[in-house]
Amino acid sequence: MTVRHAILGLLAQKPRHGYELRAAFSVVVGGDMNWEVKPAQIYTTLDRLEEAGLVELASDLGEGDEPSRRVYKITTEGRVILDEWLSCGVTPEYMRDEFFVKLMIALVTDMADPWRLIQTQRSHLYQDLHDATRQRETYDPRTEMAQILLLDKAIMYLEADLRWLDMIETRLDEVRDQPLPEPEIRKRGRPRKGQTGSEYPPPD
Repeated sequence: MTVRHAILGLLAQKPRHGYELRAAFSVVVGGDMNWEVKPAQIYTTLDRLEEAGLVELASDLGEGDEPSRRVYKITTEGRVILDEWLSCGVTPEYMRDEFFVKLMIALVTDMADPWRLIQTQRSHLYQDLHDATRQRETYDPRTEMAQILLLDKAIMYLEADLRWLDMIETRLDEVRDQPLPEPEIRKRGRPRKGQTGSEYPPPD
């Protein structure tokens, strides 16, 4: 989910000013501890949405450049973009794993003990799991089921990451014994005629 689309959704519910948008976003995601958005990001996003014609001012109670008193509403074009976002699936970024990159850099450079990295990451994940479980227990299932389900997802992801670390640890020797990937560096510029590869100019 992007903050941009969330703002459009909250404005589709009703016109709001920037401070109210930030508070409403915080409530939707279960608090700043889950997803903190700074006021500056809200106002910057509103400016960009207005420039794109997706939101417009409903009223301006502020004086001068005071953004906190400007009430925005969604436009027809904004509703189209929101509907497109709501109608399509979302692909999680499973492959963009920062710890995996850190581990690979450690193996490439020999600047850190990979087993220690795994131990450190495992401790970090256990702490996150403890915090998420404790936070989940504070919610009332009669009134806060959405927040409970969000924490359930976070807990399941953390448990999966811990199992993945166990897998890496048991097979780390195999990874170290294999040749590390090397990039293929291609010469820059146009190849001379007759060289392997495409010809320039192309044949008739």
